[in-house]
Amino acid sequence: MHFPNGFLWGGALAANQCEGAWREDGKGLSVQDVQAFKPHVDQKDLKAHTAVSMDGILSAMADPDVTFYPKRHGIDFYHRYEEDLDLFAEMGFKLLRVSIAWTRLYPTGRELTPNPKGVAFYHRLFTAMRERGIEPLITLAHYEMPVTLALEGNGWVSRDVIGLFVRFCRTCFAEYGKYCRYWITFNEIDSCIRHPFTTAGIIPELCENGELAACYQALHHQFVASALVTKDLHEMVPGAMMGCMLTKLTVYPYTCAPADALATQKRNLENLSYTDVQVFGEYPRLILRDLEKKGISIAMEPGDTDILKANTVDYVTFSYYMSMTESVDPNAPRTPGNTVLGVKNPYLPSSEWGWQTDPIGLRYSLIEMYDRYKKPIFVVENGLGARDTVEADGSIHDSYRIDYFRRHFQEMGKAIDDGVELLGYTSWGPIDIISASGNQMSKRYGFIYVDQDDYGKGTLNRSRKDSFYWYKEVIATNGENL
Repeated sequence: MHFPNGFLWGGALAANQCEGAWREDGKGLSVQDVQAFKPHVDQKDLKAHTAVSMDGILSAMADPDVTFYPKRHGIDFYHRYEEDLDLFAEMGFKLLRVSIAWTRLYPTGRELTPNPKGVAFYHRLFTAMRERGIEPLITLAHYEMPVTLALEGNGWVSRDVIGLFVRFCRTCFAEYGKYCRYWITFNEIDSCIRHPFTTAGIIPELCENGELAACYQALHHQFVASALVTKDLHEMVPGAMMGCMLTKLTVYPYTCAPADALATQKRNLENLSYTDVQVFGEYPRLILRDLEKKGISIAMEPGDTDILKANTVDYVTFSYYMSMTESVDPNAPRTPGNTVLGVKNPYLPSSEWGWQTDPIGLRYSLIEMYDRYKKPIFVVENGLGARDTVEADGSIHDSYRIDYFRRHFQEMGKAIDDGVELLGYTSWGPIDIISASGNQMSKRYGFIYVDQDDYGKGTLNRSRKDSFYWYKEVIATNGENL
């Protein structure tokens, strides 16, 4: 088992979960700035954590609080990025996946010219990364659309948002193309179905034909936007590559009953369909037929199909945290995963949050994705959310995290040996950040500990966990020493 020379080891962050500085230097409000931490809600009740209403959004916009809106303060990466990059460089990072907050460049999304202070921040960030030998992998849309666009047109349901997003992306290519070779259009584009407001700015009260129909309309607009900005990248930044990203929700049959296998097949086909559109440039026939049976019709303009077909992505990326099973039995035991529910696999352990750890499933997923798409692959999110304990001497012994990564890296290596063209790997949250779904700090993913609790209290001091030194050795030996 050998990782190829030049394999890109690193980590992944999202601006909304780490930057903070929510009102600084002209930044506008994003959909994340109005989503609250709900300590009274069951941490496994994902729907309750991501649910929004018009009244709730308006109330949040008028509220200056940062305690119960933790993404407003993040971990203060906006001011501490050099310190954090020094730590990533010490680990030997070759690649750091970050996102550009749309509302730093275009506070409401409708401005005709970008905010100079927002533009300047990312110049400083990418310059600092390059000075430390870290290559940026930039996500253009990571759950960070301006809340103004959600209120005015129900987010991506409005066709108008395509042009506004294209303007934002062209600014990114013009300003930051010199720093970056690898780009991603939409983070986990499929997640629009699971948390519509976070992903696409969809507000339930504004959905005239139902929330599900609104989701598929928004997705279509995102697909068209993805194709258009892929074309722009190729023209504006010669040699740059655009990728798509999927939440890889690998599902096995709960039993060998044919009905369970059929239900599993349908669920897996739906999961892959979002990447199909961006790789093959067309909607899968089976998905269109399924929407027809559900009475959902997607409004498309003349030329949309040509745009999709002519501007497909160069590589494929996905997040992978866990796997699930599926059954037609309504009484089968279900457990939460990455913002989704599935039938519990009796052969796998579960985290405190119910996510079932499955390293072999990563190898399975890599083979499945590469065989289907025949394009280079990045694993751009993977990791274990857990509670960490700081010992009296300041040390943090997270052997459980090391074990998680070790077993996943072993399976990645086997997939490479099987023939998968895997370009790189970025762990999710290499430094502790605010959780995406629960808006909490206590669910920690990092190799680096941040002294802050769920209510934003703490020194924000950074410290190295045992896993920091372990991952440093993994990178230094290119995966030879696990």
